[in-house]
Amino acid sequence: MAPTILLFNPKCVTRGKQRLPMSLLAIASVIDGDYIPVFIDGNVVDNPAEHIIEKAKATGAIMLGVSTMPGPQLMQAIEVCRQVKTVLPGLIIVWGGYFPSHHGDVCVTSGIVDYVIEGQGEVAFRRLVDTIHQGGSLRDVPSLIWVDDGTVKSNLRAPLVPLDNLPLWPYERLDNVLTYRGKSYLGNAVMSHHTSFGCPFACNFCAVVRIVNQRWLPESPERVETVARILVDKYGADAIEFHDMDFFIQEDRAAEIAERLVPLNINWWALGRIDKLSTYSDHTWQKLKKSGCKMIFMGAESGSDETLKLMNKGGKSSTNRTLEIARKMKAVGIVPEFSFVLGNPPDPLADAENTIHFIRKVKDINPQVELILYIYTPVPHDRSELLKAAQELGFRFPQTLDEWASDEWQTFALRRDPNTPFLKDNVRQKVRNFESVVNAYYPTVTDMRLSGKMRTLLRTLSGVRYKLEWYDWPLELKALQRVIRYRRPETMGF
Repeated sequence: MAPTILLFNPKCVTRGKQRLPMSLLAIASVIDGDYIPVFIDGNVVDNPAEHIIEKAKATGAIMLGVSTMPGPQLMQAIEVCRQVKTVLPGLIIVWGGYFPSHHGDVCVTSGIVDYVIEGQGEVAFRRLVDTIHQGGSLRDVPSLIWVDDGTVKSNLRAPLVPLDNLPLWPYERLDNVLTYRGKSYLGNAVMSHHTSFGCPFACNFCAVVRIVNQRWLPESPERVETVARILVDKYGADAIEFHDMDFFIQEDRAAEIAERLVPLNINWWALGRIDKLSTYSDHTWQKLKKSGCKMIFMGAESGSDETLKLMNKGGKSSTNRTLEIARKMKAVGIVPEFSFVLGNPPDPLADAENTIHFIRKVKDINPQVELILYIYTPVPHDRSELLKAAQELGFRFPQTLDEWASDEWQTFALRRDPNTPFLKDNVRQKVRNFESVVNAYYPTVTDMRLSGKMRTLLRTLSGVRYKLEWYDWPLELKALQRVIRYRRPETMGF
């Protein structure tokens, strides 16, 4: 019988539902057949450590693969892997994904992680599994970080592999694929997919840069259609979230995908860049609309052109383009979802106030714009003046895995209340108060439970505050939010 490889997806429910464990499905696709991938999802099982231990004992599994992000996923990954390692010290634990790709040395010196795979993991993970099972040198495993005789070793990265050259994901290996169908503004059976890997830009605030080194690997439109048909025809999806780091890099590709999605009669959502989308032709916009595109997430980031330059947004990013795309998408009938980063050093208060004024301009143009407001949070390997300023004001990253798992750094990872030394309470409170007022004055279009009367009530109660730009102490709005439980895009998405 083929050896068993356990794959653990730590708990991280976002936007109100669990999504397909896409990173682990990608890993499973390259080992399936020669090995048996077994999924354990922390979003589904109550006690994943116990579940992993039982599965490992029952199957004789040789390895546990874990994909983890900072925040809640990391917290559970540490806790579960520590329990597993205590009971099964011989089970090899391998971490990959966003967090380990940036902090591999911290992971492998923790005592609970044996190996880390950096970046795109399919080829490297397959090589590691073969080496462990069949023998060979760890030095020949690309993208590997491990400890050898007390010294952290880091191998050269594996060449990136075009996605069309990789196998389709083995959805049938999941216990119940239908568990991952969510309900939202998009539809009643929403599923997820990645149609590309990476991003060709080098924004200083974005941790993706280190993972891909400005490379972008897209699936062909034909393959995107194939996967979409599997999700629709086999698993009953009526909507798809495309979680690419950037779906809209190539206009001709996006237009062809849209054409191929039309017959499926689904709604969809994806992420893109304002400067790229602002160059799309009217003809392409109409194709996107016809295909069921209901919302596009974009990083507007700031209300200051100077700050955008410090962020190294690249391309032709500007505040004027943000206003233009808000106007364009209102005319087309697709909802823009803008994220902003407020409280940038060296003067976080002035930065936050400037961007708040700019957001008001955006809302004047297109009231349906969804807002996701983050507090500036440094990322590893940022070479910008922003990180230098933060470090001069006392910021540093954790040095151990346990420190990363502390309550302080959990809030940091969520980018809402990061507790950085340069961010004063008045800045954080100003952002949160404005958020309460603007979200009441412009209730999200994605909350399908809100009646017209409730929307009118929220707008009426917040109207004076919003018009007078009086955001301090919005206690009545926060109380109303607890009573109505209206959806807040910044924490619930759609």
